[in-house]
Amino acid sequence: MAAAASKKEVSVADKLNALYQLQKIDSEIDRIRTIRGELPLEVQDLEDELQGLETRLIKLQDEIKELEQDATDRKNAIKDSELAIAKYKEQQNNVRNNREYESLEKEIEFQDLEIKLNDKRIKESKFTITNKKELLEEATTKFDLRKGDLASKKAELDEIIAETQKEEEALITKSDKAKGAVEERLIIAYTRLRGNAKNGLAVVPVDRDSCGGCFNKIPPQRQLDIQTKRKIIVCEHCGRILVPTEE
Repeated sequence: MAAAASKKEVSVADKLNALYQLQKIDSEIDRIRTIRGELPLEVQDLEDELQGLETRLIKLQDEIKELEQDATDRKNAIKDSELAIAKYKEQQNNVRNNREYESLEKEIEFQDLEIKLNDKRIKESKFTITNKKELLEEATTKFDLRKGDLASKKAELDEIIAETQKEEEALITKSDKAKGAVEERLIIAYTRLRGNAKNGLAVVPVDRDSCGGCFNKIPPQRQLDIQTKRKIIVCEHCGRILVPTEE
């Protein structure tokens, strides 16, 4: 019976030791990723902004082309109207009665109105084109600046990744191996605790009679239970798994 109890005590102690070793490895991975800081998010934000700016540039360029084409079409329409007026005036010289003359006069007046309308639309288009070209220039300048920022941030991120990638990969392999030594239900609990904790700490030692995670005081009797490693004990305040103070 004593041997069985001893085996059980070692088993629980082994579980706690394995969990704490896993926490140390994962904390080291967290440290490496913290070194990268917000760079991956900054890179993603810049890429999204550049995509939006590129879409805006294309839209402005298309709008300018449409306005320029419309202005060209209207200039051609003015020429057609001018030719029509010239033709109608020539025909007026050969009319046989006043009714034919007045009919041609109305056609001339209509073409004259068309010229004025198209001329007005051309001026409006030119004004709009000028404004849109200014917006295009601003957007292009902003695009070029953001493109430079992105290149700089990517270079910085690539440098950090190059410095830490091998170490991180080795630690991830070590973490996966360490997880294999812990039963699944504890891994599930451990992963959940890590996800809920801002600092990623799921397993913490007792530090100055307090929880190493939330720093709330731990009663003396509970500290003795933690020290013996006879059972898995969690902090009453934050739910983290507690292990004895490191020597």
